Amino acid sequence: MDQVSKINFRKYQPCDKAALRQIVYDTALIGESAGKFFEGQEIITDAFSLYFTDYEPDAAFVAQVNGQVVAYLIGAKDKNRAEKIFNRRIVFPLLLKALRKGAFLKSKNLGFFIRGLKDLLINGAKTPNFTREYPATFHINVQSGFRGLGIGHKLIDIFLGYLKQEHIPGVHLATMSDPAAGFFLAQGFTQLYKGKRSYFRHILHRDVPLYIFGKRL
Repeated sequence: MDQVSKINFRKYQPCDKAALRQIVYDTALIGESAGKFFEGQEIITDAFSLYFTDYEPDAAFVAQVNGQVVAYLIGAKDKNRAEKIFNRRIVFPLLLKALRKGAFLKSKNLGFFIRGLKDLLINGAKTPNFTREYPATFHINVQSGFRGLGIGHKLIDIFLGYLKQEHIPGVHLATMSDPAAGFFLAQGFTQLYKGKRSYFRHILHRDVPLYIFGKRL
C-alpha cells in the first residue's frame, strides 16, 4: 500500500480550523514560518485564510494522517467575488484587531509594511488579471515532514474535480517558489506571468519570483 492511500482526504470541517490556521502560519514564508517576517499569528492567519474558512468553506479540503490535519487546500470559485467580500467584511475588522494588539508598533511588522510599500513602488502594485478565463483560485500548503508524499497532487485533483462539478471554466494561482512552479507545471498548469518581489530580501538575501499559473477545466 502506498503512503498516499493511508492519508485521509476530505472536505474541510469547522473543527479543522485551528489546525489549518497553524499550517497557514507555519508555511507562510515560502514553506517556512510567518514569524520570520511578522509578529502576530492571529492577524496573519486571518489575512491569509479567514475568507476561505468562513465565507467559502465548501471549496476547502484537508489531508489527515492519524487524525492530524497535515495539509490543506483553500479555494474560491470566483476570485473577484472573494476579493470584494474580503475588502468589505474582513479588512476593517482586521485593521481594528491589529491596532488593538499593537501590531503596527512592532519593529518587525513596521519593517514588513515599509518593505512591502517599497516593493510596490519598484515592482508595481498590479499583476495581470486572468479571472475572465480562470475565475477560480486556491492556496495549498503541506506541513513540513509530510511533503513529497503526493499529498499536494491529490488535493489539487480533488479541488479541480470540485470546480468541474460547479461548472467553473478555469483556475489560477500565484506562487513565489521555484520548486512550486515546477510542481504546478507538472500538474498541467500553464505559466501565465512571471514577475518578482523584493520584500523578503532581508530574510532570503535575494528577490523572489512571482509566478501566476492557470489551467482550463
